[in-house]
Amino acid sequence: MFKDGDIMLGGIFSFHSSWKNRRDSYMDKPLPLQCTSLNFRGFQFAQAMLFAVEEINNSTDLLPGISLGYRIYDSCGSIAKSVRVALAFANGNEVVSQPSEVPCTRPAQVQAIMGESSSSPCMAMATAIGPFHIPMISHFATCACLSDKSKYPSFLRTIPSDYYQSRALAQLVKHFGWTWVGAIRTNDDYGNNGMATFTETAQQLGICLEYSLSFFRTDPPDKIQKIIDIIKASTSKVIIAFLSHMDLDVILHEFSHHNLTGYQWVGSEGWIFDSQTAAVDKNHILDGAIGLSIPKAHVSGMREFMLDVRPLNVSSNEMFTTFYETLFSCKFKQSKSSSRNQKECTGREDLTGVQNSFTDMSLMPIFNNVYKGVYAAAHTLHFILSCNKTCNTKVQLDPFTVS
Repeated sequence: MFKDGDIMLGGIFSFHSSWKNRRDSYMDKPLPLQCTSLNFRGFQFAQAMLFAVEEINNSTDLLPGISLGYRIYDSCGSIAKSVRVALAFANGNEVVSQPSEVPCTRPAQVQAIMGESSSSPCMAMATAIGPFHIPMISHFATCACLSDKSKYPSFLRTIPSDYYQSRALAQLVKHFGWTWVGAIRTNDDYGNNGMATFTETAQQLGICLEYSLSFFRTDPPDKIQKIIDIIKASTSKVIIAFLSHMDLDVILHEFSHHNLTGYQWVGSEGWIFDSQTAAVDKNHILDGAIGLSIPKAHVSGMREFMLDVRPLNVSSNEMFTTFYETLFSCKFKQSKSSSRNQKECTGREDLTGVQNSFTDMSLMPIFNNVYKGVYAAAHTLHFILSCNKTCNTKVQLDPFTVS
């Protein structure tokens, strides 16, 4: 997604939540990453960013006479793809996707990057662009490791660090007198760091872990089966789950298949207040789960803006077509995957009455974090450009100053 402006912002979100694993033979050039599992949440985050940009562009008080533009890319939650986009933002050569009819070849040095949602991609991106001092503002990457300014000098976030959450979860478990527990975590920096801090604090409080398992959504089925076998053979009935929602959604399906009920779940903010996860849990595996979530929030006008998806079609790209067809359960005439049984898309569909994860606004606290990130960048630019009734456009913007 792209829109020109006097000052450019970058955005990187997971419009897909996974990718196809493949083994490269090293005999041929590796193919581009094949993203799978369309993720409505990434589109929601992008819409929250666009809402803030449009609001600022229509404001006479903030950055008067200056228009903000954006370049937003899909990371698929992949570290490799995130780094590729980050480097493209840093060097201005932004041909990072498949060749299309309208390639983005215009050099654009972004002054700040919004995203990513996960800690591991953020760590990789922040390492890559740290020397350039381009500020990166994440709305949902909570790993305490990202607070290390010597490693990530230009990383910022609008969500608290897991330094506090991990310790609070241990205190929560202690409060209920649960001293013999199991644990499962996402096998990335978010899960591994969060669980390490929890384990350390739990031991100090006299809590013992019977097992501590790791899982990632691209793991093979036999890895999931081993996890299920260990849980079934265990005697502890409390499970601490430091998981991202994307990983829990994958493993929850298998838990349901094996009827893994009767456990008390204690969850991290990655999934505990996620209505989408609750909707997937048809076998009530997670009933009674407790945990910590970020404070509620409301942004006036954002819901109405987000539900108008037509402005998202800023370029006739394949991703928007797939998103639109999935959202409205229809197919465009020229679509490769169209079938006779499916209704045809008109392009004038209305979300009124449609109920799916895109129309679900329960994640407004996270949308608010995206919104706050854009405004933080705008206020910084307003100050640097000495804006009052007008802005000093002769000032040479430097990412080091902005960060």
